[in-house]
Amino acid sequence: MNTADFDYTLPPDRIAQTPLEPRDSSRLLVVHRASGRLEHRVFRDIADYLRPGDLLVANDSRVIPARLHGRKASGGQVEILLLRRAPDPAGFRTPLASTNEFTSKPAGSGDETWECLVGGKGLRPGVQVVIDTQRARSETGPSMTVIATIEAELDEAGRLISFSRPTTEWLYDLGETPLPPYIHQALDDSERYQTVYSRVEGSAASSTAGLHFTPELLIDLLERGVGLAFVTLHIGLDTFQPVKTERIEDHPMHSEWASLSTDVARQINETTLRGGRVIAVGTTAVRTLEWAATGAQGLDPYDVEACPWKRTAAFEGATNLFIRPGYRFRAVDAMLTNFHLPRSTLLMLVSAFAGKELIDRAYTEAVAEGYRFYSFGDAMVIL
Repeated sequence: MNTADFDYTLPPDRIAQTPLEPRDSSRLLVVHRASGRLEHRVFRDIADYLRPGDLLVANDSRVIPARLHGRKASGGQVEILLLRRAPDPAGFRTPLASTNEFTSKPAGSGDETWECLVGGKGLRPGVQVVIDTQRARSETGPSMTVIATIEAELDEAGRLISFSRPTTEWLYDLGETPLPPYIHQALDDSERYQTVYSRVEGSAASSTAGLHFTPELLIDLLERGVGLAFVTLHIGLDTFQPVKTERIEDHPMHSEWASLSTDVARQINETTLRGGRVIAVGTTAVRTLEWAATGAQGLDPYDVEACPWKRTAAFEGATNLFIRPGYRFRAVDAMLTNFHLPRSTLLMLVSAFAGKELIDRAYTEAVAEGYRFYSFGDAMVIL
């Protein structure tokens, strides 16, 4: 398929700049795959579409304060966005369970080396950037100097950067929460870009489908007999970038670190055996679940039948699963998601799940009905 097939026009004023309060007051577009029917509800009505014995599976990754500001020796201003710690020579990044630190660190001039996106001129290998301490969030912030050294150039604005001191010593005082570039209004409370259940630090962006849940709504669902389980996928910005190749099949999908525990795999498989549905909260949960059902077991995601009694298996490691039309879902029965950018892999994923024609119609109706789009926007449940 062509990337242009996943384009659409969105008036700029439909891009949500701030989250709604309370979280569950956002609108909810209900998409029925079997009938093609669309319903307009409020997110807190989600309980009307879930049944006792269903299992919600959400991504519990937490956004780190990954945006840094600094200056070169010449005085030029630089912005650095941390994406992920650099892989070891074998290409794997394995976090320690207790600290989420990676066990291996590649060679470099600093204590830590990260894959980053940068903004600024002349950021070639060997250039050093002094991280700005004037933005420290507390008067007792770090007094030491932190030097970022450009180690290598990656794709376009990507750079491999080493830091002179471990980020654990200063990141949470000097870093900022990285909001997407289409959000131009600062947040009064950075926790509004975190889900209420986030706990495992490591993402450069939020799992935004989960932003609509309140603790009270989750408790209500549990009391109704709906289960709740968590997987972890540390989100990089590559997932949100528009596809630039003419054919979607030619798009190189970058990898992200994910994990699904043995206990969660058992919950999912038992839910299926009891006749319940596995409902993914967000596209990151979808990709984690589907990778657990295929690639994590050494199977080709585009050429394997689903196992009726063992839909997923535990895993921990990198995933680069690109779900696009033609993919056969093995682990997910329904999904909650936000509205996605044109030409994005996320729009391709939901089109694969619901059918492109139905998603095109749903998006057209959402625009006509005044839905709010993207990270702080409204939600969709695809049943």
